[in-house]
Amino acid sequence: MTTNRADPFDHIALHYAGEREYLAGTIPFIETALAAGEPVAVAVPEPNLQLLRDALDDTAERVLMVDMTRAGANPGRIISGILRDFADRHPGRRVHIVEEPTWPDRSATEYPACAQHEALINRAFAGRDAAILCPCDCAGLDSQALADSRATHPTLVDRTGHRTSEEYDPDRIFAAYNVPLDPRPRTAIERQLDTSTIENARWFAAAYGRQAGLTVNQLVDLQIAVTELATECVLYGWGFGMMRIWTEAEHLVCEVESAGRLDTPLAGHPTVDEARDRSLTAVHHVVDLVRAYTGPLSTVVRVYLRLP
Repeated sequence: MTTNRADPFDHIALHYAGEREYLAGTIPFIETALAAGEPVAVAVPEPNLQLLRDALDDTAERVLMVDMTRAGANPGRIISGILRDFADRHPGRRVHIVEEPTWPDRSATEYPACAQHEALINRAFAGRDAAILCPCDCAGLDSQALADSRATHPTLVDRTGHRTSEEYDPDRIFAAYNVPLDPRPRTAIERQLDTSTIENARWFAAAYGRQAGLTVNQLVDLQIAVTELATECVLYGWGFGMMRIWTEAEHLVCEVESAGRLDTPLAGHPTVDEARDRSLTAVHHVVDLVRAYTGPLSTVVRVYLRLP
């Protein structure tokens, strides 16, 4: 993907080290937008959210403040649940968003979804009148995460100023993290999926989740996710597939494997209105994490729910 100079969308990575550089990069971005009467949202981890509240003082009341560790715990719902939601509430106006989807405490399981999220923002906001500034903690993130940020943002900002990223190639990053998922454990239980077994799969997943200790609300969410994924599998995967479920460390994990390749990078986001994409959007909004791999012959979607 190349940068389109006529595109009003700006996607900027702020490479910072320490609170002083964080504020030096974010506060002018916010105050310039507010001075122009344009809407501003900030979605960052709570410690940085409080840092910005203190620095903005009374002005903070004019900014939508969102704790990213809660609203964006699943990276797959940030575009639809935070970024596009805010932009769509201000039609005809240029919106400014500070969003920090990756922080040092993100797990290795979550990180690939974070990198793909940043790559997809460029497609999701192409042609939109918006500016999104993404702080990246140079002291806390590893070299791979910083390299990925250079590839997913056409513009970089650090203590030396603004510059165009010569490594910008978001499609490469999205593809680089489309890799086979970690092997499932031998304890995983399988159930075949077809038109006659969707109801049974939903029932079995709920029974397994109840035994694993999920809350009532989580059991409802699990059944929604299984229903959507199993239905997709049958409709778009040659009429059959496989569901697998297990627990590991802190999560209940459930995956659905279907035949066929998913070739729509923005599937699961509201920029596309096809039924399959609406189903994946629903899944993103009821689970704690979604990982996916699409290969030449099959697609695997794996969902995680945190055990109480």
